[in-house]
Amino acid sequence: MARPVILTPDNTLPEDGLTGTLIGRIWLPGAVSGPVPVLLHKDGVFDLSAVAPTLAGLCELDDLPTRLHDSRVQWVCSVAELLANSGSQRDATRPSLLAPADLQVIKAAGVTFASSMVERVIEERAGGDPQRAEDIRGQVRELIGDNLRSIVPGSENAARLKALLQEKGLWSQYLEVGIGPDAEVFTKAPVLAAMGSGMDIGIHPKSAWNNPEPEVVLVVNSRGRVLGATLGNDVNLRDFEGRSALLLSKAKDNNGSCAIGPFIRLFDDSFGIDDVRHCEVDLRVEGEDGFVLTGRSSMNQISRDPLDLVGQTLNANHQYPDGFLLYLGTLFAPTEDRDQPGNGFTHKLGDHVSIHSRQLGSLHNRVQHSDALAPWQFGLLAFIENLAARRLA
Repeated sequence: MARPVILTPDNTLPEDGLTGTLIGRIWLPGAVSGPVPVLLHKDGVFDLSAVAPTLAGLCELDDLPTRLHDSRVQWVCSVAELLANSGSQRDATRPSLLAPADLQVIKAAGVTFASSMVERVIEERAGGDPQRAEDIRGQVRELIGDNLRSIVPGSENAARLKALLQEKGLWSQYLEVGIGPDAEVFTKAPVLAAMGSGMDIGIHPKSAWNNPEPEVVLVVNSRGRVLGATLGNDVNLRDFEGRSALLLSKAKDNNGSCAIGPFIRLFDDSFGIDDVRHCEVDLRVEGEDGFVLTGRSSMNQISRDPLDLVGQTLNANHQYPDGFLLYLGTLFAPTEDRDQPGNGFTHKLGDHVSIHSRQLGSLHNRVQHSDALAPWQFGLLAFIENLAARRLA
């Protein structure tokens, strides 16, 4: 039997505990059970549905910090009680944690770091074959190394580098979005499909080469205002995408392939966009076979500023009336061998994946096949009907 995921305040909250302004989303049992936005406070977890019935609606409020302390908010339980019921084994009669996203579109920026850029080129050249990738890795790095870190995307230097790589026969669609003027921004998952901390995440059963992608996720309202940040796992099938970039949707969007949490930390005096720019995101994977993988993604090495990525997502050409969450990409690309030499890393069922940031806390999930997860049924229609049944719509 797979080892369960257990959540506690110590392994979930930011290092400064509840000092920051933390909001999230929980499943609240009742005569009609349903999801509600919540505030996490030293005095407990507070239901914010009287202020706004959805997290997206909450993020649209101009006076959000003040409204979080509205007299109509209702105490639900302690933070410890919520987390104790938010691991792999949940009691449906008690509150449990959900991903901190409801009506917002879930977007992701790709190839935003030099190292991941190089790995994408390698995947493409290898055609999804991990053994061939190991051979190509040395050849590619011998030519371009990590020199891309100093290149500003869309600049004259970037254009000169593009010309050089084309001359060498190494130009790639991944390098185009990595150092060209236009960032890669794609839809990671449907609305309401994200998994929260403590839940199982899914990999496609036909994938033999896949990995977690630990990322900072920005929370943006319909007006383009960045309100805060959380953590995310952009679960990726390297063999699918390596075969063809046109398989991106299959590589990125499957049942349980998007994890977000544990909570949103709103920008305030204790945390802001500059903290995001210097955030260190740590990853730890523990397998039931005893294998341990660790890694780190340092936001100070990102090629594009987070606010530039927001601007490339929401602008005169594309609006998001319910706001959006934006994965910012990762520096982390695992190359350590797990089984056969040269085959690199891939997930196994039962892997525990922990993504941690000092300021944002920790996101914990366990790996399962996407077709073995409970079918996703609580979509927009069910959500609207649920809000109406609770007289919140």
